[in-house]
Amino acid sequence: MSNVEKLLVVEDDPGLQRQYKWNFEDYEVLIAGSRKEAIEMLRAETPKVVTLDLGLPPDPDGTSEGFATLDEILKLAPQTKVIVASGHGARESALKAISMGAYDFYQKPVDPDTLGLIVSRAFNLYELEAENRRLLENGSGKTLGGLVTGSTAMLKVCQMIERVAPADVSVLLLGASGTGKELLARAVHDNSPRKKEAFIAINCAAIPENLLESELFGYEKGAFTGAVKTTPGKIEMAQGGTLFLDEIGDLPFPLQVKLLRFLQERVIERIGGRKEIAVDVRIVCATHQNLEQLIADGGFREDLYYRLSEIAINIPSLGERDGDPALLAHHFMNKFNAEHKRNIRGFSQDALAAMSAHSWPGNVRELENRVKRAVIMCDGKRISAEDLDMDTGDIEPEVLNLKQVREQADKRALKRAIATADGNISQAAKLLGVSRPTFYGLLKQYDITL
Repeated sequence: MSNVEKLLVVEDDPGLQRQYKWNFEDYEVLIAGSRKEAIEMLRAETPKVVTLDLGLPPDPDGTSEGFATLDEILKLAPQTKVIVASGHGARESALKAISMGAYDFYQKPVDPDTLGLIVSRAFNLYELEAENRRLLENGSGKTLGGLVTGSTAMLKVCQMIERVAPADVSVLLLGASGTGKELLARAVHDNSPRKKEAFIAINCAAIPENLLESELFGYEKGAFTGAVKTTPGKIEMAQGGTLFLDEIGDLPFPLQVKLLRFLQERVIERIGGRKEIAVDVRIVCATHQNLEQLIADGGFREDLYYRLSEIAINIPSLGERDGDPALLAHHFMNKFNAEHKRNIRGFSQDALAAMSAHSWPGNVRELENRVKRAVIMCDGKRISAEDLDMDTGDIEPEVLNLKQVREQADKRALKRAIATADGNISQAAKLLGVSRPTFYGLLKQYDITL
């Protein structure tokens, strides 16, 4: 039984206890008839999922003992998924149980199929959250510079940065806003021989054009009105270290010429100055723009592009990083729990489904903002899709059961073949490479009507 999942059933009715054992023969069903027995079983067996009848002795006709049991379970094992059942004031009890941190709720009398689905999803969600915690705890989740990821695509980016960081070459980071370009630029610096020197960052899109030149190159006293003292620029301040030029695609054309000269000769002149100043600095750039298209349109110098992109690294968007939305969401939840002194324990099934289906146009920054809002606004112990301000109208719950995944794929293929063949069964069967009898058998199996 060691490899079988443990399901704790807290129920004082002997008849229902037997029914649960029959219904859940795929699990190791543990039975407790009181709060005391439930807590003892919880401590001894650490089940991942618990079904809890709120009507427990000494209050079998009420809910007080059941809610006390729920509270104690969640204090002892906050990650446990508790599914609450009651025939007493179902709606009010449901709202209270969910607000206390219960995973889900169902009303008696028990429908075995419905409860079976709820229990299965509870185990799936427990494993997903456990995997997220493992990734964060064992280092697979946190990589370079504290970057949180479990995505194969993003891990490849981290591996590239680990390889290029020791080499004194210019690095160009290409990716949409909010994908973590500055975090990765810092990782280049922190993993290079220059790590003990300065890391200086400047956003080329955030500074007005008439001020950007003095920010980059500095100025001499009296160079212009207001220049009351000689001031070094960002390039000079990064001496011996790394200069990060964010949004390099927004660098004005005249400054592109001056930056190119610096990259070629490694000397600068402050505004109003006549003296050349040698600067040893590594350049790391980033942009969300297509520089090759900008070059074609005459907005960016081709020779500067090749100077800056000795190594170019494409950063995938959050929508392309499988599993990362949920992983990052838990990371940010823990962060904002600590900041705002909250005790949110996780995400509801609809929240995880919404995050999985969302395209994340604002990338990690959007996710962080949504989770921060949810931690502040959440009334219960689990963040819902509503707390994240995400619509779940057309989202199907995420399916983690392999059999269900295959069934959904079969259904989509059957429906697509029927549509492509315009209802011609023989043609649809050919498209799928099966016989007509097999095709009809699949239609019947999945209850698909023509």
